[in-house]
Formats: sequence, structure tokens, C-alpha cells
Amino acid sequence: MGRVTQRRTITRVTVTPAPDGPAGVSAKVGPDTLIAEEPLEIRVGPAGTPRPALAVTMRTPGDDLDLAIGFLLTEGIIRSAADVRTAQLCAGDQEANTYNVVDVVLADGVPAPQTDPSRNFYTTSSCGVCGKASIDAVRTRSQFDVAADGIRVAPALLADLPDALRAGQRAFRTTGGLHAAGLFDAAGRLVCLREDVGRHNAVDKVIGWAARQDRLPLAGHVLMVSGRASFELCQKAWMAGIPMLAAVSAPSTLAVDLAEEAGLTLVGFLRGQTFNVYTGAHRITGLPQT
Repeated sequence: MGRVTQRRTITRVTVTPAPDGPAGVSAKVGPDTLIAEEPLEIRVGPAGTPRPALAVTMRTPGDDLDLAIGFLLTEGIIRSAADVRTAQLCAGDQEANTYNVVDVVLADGVPAPQTDPSRNFYTTSSCGVCGKASIDAVRTRSQFDVAADGIRVAPALLADLPDALRAGQRAFRTTGGLHAAGLFDAAGRLVCLREDVGRHNAVDKVIGWAARQDRLPLAGHVLMVSGRASFELCQKAWMAGIPMLAAVSAPSTLAVDLAEEAGLTLVGFLRGQTFNVYTGAHRITGLPQT
């Protein structure tokens, strides 16, 4: 497995404005710490047969088995960790020591996903799996009823989550270049935190960890993410049985539509002491109901 961070030589430039005349410029060559980004290929199939590549995602190395299991679960390919016989890192075909392949052997009776080399999933750190079919497709695959979840939290608890998330981001403090996903319980206690160059990968790592710990569904929990709230992240929360998703940035219209359909509480622009509630305001105490 590759390193989470790497040291590179850079030129740091400082521009000093001048009230009269041209600005001053100084430059210094030195080391900087960058976050690693490498491809991870996920191969899936039954035992005793060649397992084709299902997906390639650009990720930060680390927690790769959780990432693979979380991805398979949130895409509806498996329903729990019990659907996986084995999952292991392997070196791949080209380089001996990259360990950028996860080989997943499905349990007996679990159908293999249909793979088509021209249509394989390809995820990137910017957008995740794009072109989802429809909200109806997510509804038919999710096994959990998050609308029935009775969790209720205070506004002050939600306002504390971004700082709690940032406090747990060790790699971000070094590089400034990572997304994070944090799973919190109803009392605001951090249960699991994962970082990755892709926000969808960070969420898959959290959900994969929970699946391997036999914690699904994640009823009574809040998922806090460092980026925007996309359709895909709402889908992942629903697939894992998480009733509340909070993000420091904006949601998309389709994310709001999906959250409303699922009965998910969706919070955006959670920064400082303010936030917007887009759906499921009944789970936040003291708010007017619309």
C-alpha cells in the first residue's frame, strides 16, 4: 500500500504589495507535504473463477478494504459483510509493490455483478460515480427505512460537528488537501472518521468499516462530510441506514429530492453557528415545522 503523504520540492512565492510602484516578490525553494492519490481497482466475483475489474477509483491509500466493502454495499452489490467470503489487497498485474487492487470473493449464493468493460464504474476524486439512473433505482436497492428513525438532536450539537470533524483530521492538518467523513452518535460522540482525496471515498471507508464491524444499519447516527452534499452521498447514507447527513457546503437539487424521498434529514452550509435544513427538520429540536 502506498503512503498517505509524500514530500516534494516546491517553490513558495510571496507577493508584497507596494503602495507606490511594483509589488515585491520573493521566492524560496523547499519541501512541502502533499496528499497521495493513487488508483484502486476493485475486482469482484465468485470463488474459483477469474474476477473482473468492476471499478477503479482515485483514492488516498489506506483503509482500502473498508473502501471496497463500502463501495460494494452502497452500490447495492452486497447487502452486508456476510456477502463477502474474502477481501484482500494484491499487487496487480503491472507493478509488484503498488497494492492498488482489492480482490473480493463473494460468498456462496451471492450473484456476481454484471460487468461490461465499456461501462465499468470509473470514479474520480471530483465527482464519484456519475450518471445514476434515478431515485427509484436507489429506492429499490436500499434495505433500510431511514424515514422511521427516531433520532433527534439539538441545533447546538450539529453546530459542534465541523470542529469535531476537523480535530480528527490528522492528515488534513499536514497537507490541507483531504476530505473527511465522520460518523457521530446522537450524543455527538465521534464513532469513526476517515479521510480521502475523494469525499465519496471517505464515506465509503466509514460505511465499509461499519459493515465489517457488523454495525449496519447505522440507525441513530449523523454522517458529517467536509464537502458538499451530493446525490451520491445521500444515496450512500440511505444504503447504510443513516438518518442524518450534514455537510459544510451546499447540496444539489437531486440530493434534496433523494433525501426527501428517503426521509433523510439533510443539513448544508454547516459552518460556525449557522446551517440550513433542507429536509427532515423534525429531527432537530426547537425548529419550526414546515
